[in-house]
Amino acid sequence: MDAFIQFLIDWGYWGMFLSAFLAGTILPFSSEVVLLACIGLGLDPVWSTLFTTAGNALGGFTCYWIGRIGKTEWIEKYFKVDKKQMDKAIRFIHGRGSWMAFFSFLPVIGDALLIALGFMRGNVWITTIAMTIGKLARYAIIVATALGVFRFIG
Repeated sequence: MDAFIQFLIDWGYWGMFLSAFLAGTILPFSSEVVLLACIGLGLDPVWSTLFTTAGNALGGFTCYWIGRIGKTEWIEKYFKVDKKQMDKAIRFIHGRGSWMAFFSFLPVIGDALLIALGFMRGNVWITTIAMTIGKLARYAIIVATALGVFRFIG
């Protein structure tokens, strides 16, 4: 895994995009490691944040479309999102609408939220906007915090 992360770091912005895409899907992956490593190597923090956000939002959008397919047995079997997670996500979303996609950056429940929104046929445009805003905010906070730490140390 370390060699793969190093490969992504070597690819710079596109490596961040790919790592964030993988992390945005149902695959367990940490895009934050690649993002912070690339910024530490001198890549522009704004472009890094934008590439990472774009990749993660596109990965999250795949979760939405998995839910849109609507085959719960596929979701449980192939994507390892169990009925308990889906029920919890649906209860969380119910009555609140597509803007709940903002919270898709949360660990564990984030993918289930997007799958549930797709399953419930949430508004695709509102879901996309809310999801992207949430993911951008998370990465911006991570980068701002890291830059503050880097300046403090350096």
